[in-house]
Amino acid sequence: MATQPMPIYDIITIGRSCADLYADQIGCRMEDARSFSKYVGGCPTNIAVGGARLGLKTALLSRVGDDQIGRFVLETLKAEGVETRGVATDPERLTAMAFLGIEDDRNFPLLFVRTDCADAALCEDDVDPDFIRSAKAIVVSGTHFSKPHLEAASFKAMRIAKEAGRKIIFDIDYRPNLWGLLGAGAGDVRFIADAKVTARVQSILPDCDVVVGTDEEVHIAGGSTDTRAALLNIRKLTKATIVLKTGPKGCLVFPDAIPQNIEDGISSEGFPVEVFNVLGAGDGFMAGFLRGYVRDLPLEDCCRIANACGALAVSRHGCAPSYPSWEELEFFLDRGVVNPRLREDADLEHVHWATNRRGQWDNICAFAIDHRMQLETMAKDVGADPERIAKFKDLALDTMLSARRPDMNLGTLLDSKYGRQALFRAEKEGLWIGRPVELPGSRPLQFEGAPSLGAEVASWPDDHVIKCLVFYNPDDPEALRRQQLDQLHRLASAARLSRHEFLIEVIGTAEGKVGEMATSEAMQQIYDEGIRPDWWKLTDQTKAGWAAISAVIESNDRWCRGILLLGLDAPFDKLESSIARAADSRHVRGFAVGRTIFGDAARAWLANDIDDATAQKMMKERFERLINCWVKARRQEAA
Repeated sequence: MATQPMPIYDIITIGRSCADLYADQIGCRMEDARSFSKYVGGCPTNIAVGGARLGLKTALLSRVGDDQIGRFVLETLKAEGVETRGVATDPERLTAMAFLGIEDDRNFPLLFVRTDCADAALCEDDVDPDFIRSAKAIVVSGTHFSKPHLEAASFKAMRIAKEAGRKIIFDIDYRPNLWGLLGAGAGDVRFIADAKVTARVQSILPDCDVVVGTDEEVHIAGGSTDTRAALLNIRKLTKATIVLKTGPKGCLVFPDAIPQNIEDGISSEGFPVEVFNVLGAGDGFMAGFLRGYVRDLPLEDCCRIANACGALAVSRHGCAPSYPSWEELEFFLDRGVVNPRLREDADLEHVHWATNRRGQWDNICAFAIDHRMQLETMAKDVGADPERIAKFKDLALDTMLSARRPDMNLGTLLDSKYGRQALFRAEKEGLWIGRPVELPGSRPLQFEGAPSLGAEVASWPDDHVIKCLVFYNPDDPEALRRQQLDQLHRLASAARLSRHEFLIEVIGTAEGKVGEMATSEAMQQIYDEGIRPDWWKLTDQTKAGWAAISAVIESNDRWCRGILLLGLDAPFDKLESSIARAADSRHVRGFAVGRTIFGDAARAWLANDIDDATAQKMMKERFERLINCWVKARRQEAA
């Protein structure tokens, strides 16, 4: 055998790629579901995402359509760290979809929408030999042997992998209706005996290094509904390590002969968790097993990792989004099960959320234009129609976009009251976007918009950060602090349920504690409530104040995204000094400044003393001055 180059990827998964549309309503028939959450799906796609979250270098070989769903799949895979060079865009077919539901503790309806879909058109020409050789292992799945052209593509990939000395993992992935044995609406039926399918599956086994399946999948592969007999039949055809998934018990692994009592197989205990949703749990299990297998860990360790990943997956809504990061898995394995309803374990769910957030945000230079009350006051003072405020916010957005440059990340704070059209435009620009929910000037804190904060933010794009300003002093009377904290609990709950990041902007008050420790003490009181915002937005601090704030973050939430410095209409010389101090803090990611940039321009423009171009020129000069100040300070700190 010719010497092969070192692999680039740990695994390449081959086969189905789709959008999963998960019913949001739990405990009802699919027919009665009112809304659905959209995730990536398909067995190989799920495994690739799960592996990437665990630190593997994963890639996918599949097809998606040249459509919005296909672009969603590709963008999600890239955001998860999955290589997509092997995912072709099919100009003639649509991306596959699957509808999934949680009807009760035992019924999980599944409807595949796969008529002439893109991934089912995968063919031998899609299989690039160099791409296959670039992985330590490939994962093939049973569904992609159900049609002649899919079978040919999968066998081609297996031949190339075997010749290159790569490992071949086979996920039996048996779906009777995808083999044409049942109608399209029977996606949740897991087993129908069929001799022809058994023969096809058995033709795959000889060249495999690992074969993975549930009881039902082992039964179809082994041609018997007696599990040990099926395992013996599989062993006659392959020397592969056989992994039998056993649900809540975990798994049994057979690297050699099948023992008289199959319970004597290699195993690791399962985890005592409540089963909320079985769909996709096997793919999470597989990702965990492969994390150990491709890193040459003992099979007992592979089982333990796989069982933990499966336990986490069955405890949550969705398939791929329920899988753990490596940090989360370590946390879970070290601490164990505290609450069998894992999705109600606040500490675990925080680690899951915080370590699976997408993107890295730093050097954020944000033009804050979410001001409502201040701009309304300006308009009233000069006799301007408040409706003009929306036009001014459009001008401000044009200004910030014109200031974009490669050494910073552009951000904005925008509201939906006057900034609705600007928000539509900003969403397409890839900005860091924060949106306010507080009623301006309220103390105790009140929320703007719908009485239900959760309902208010449910329609927001996922990448919009919920921003909430709270006037808070650690020495406030207990009754007032309790009101404030209760509202912040509502904020945190709404954010997590709607899968949005949230930011708390803390502004101190003249009454009560002042000085360089006031802000850090306020933050600690919020953390003591179990409220862990993704972001903080804070006022200028002394060097000691920033150090105290960093210590509070480190001791309470080391996964916090960071801090943005606010301006409070400070004059330029003071704000530039503030930026220089803030840049020294390892948790400050940038600034979000508004009135210092737009205040003078807004007053003059609303009074019709200047035109659009002049207003934009004034704002751009000030915004760029702050950007330069931030970038310079950051460079000096890095040096």
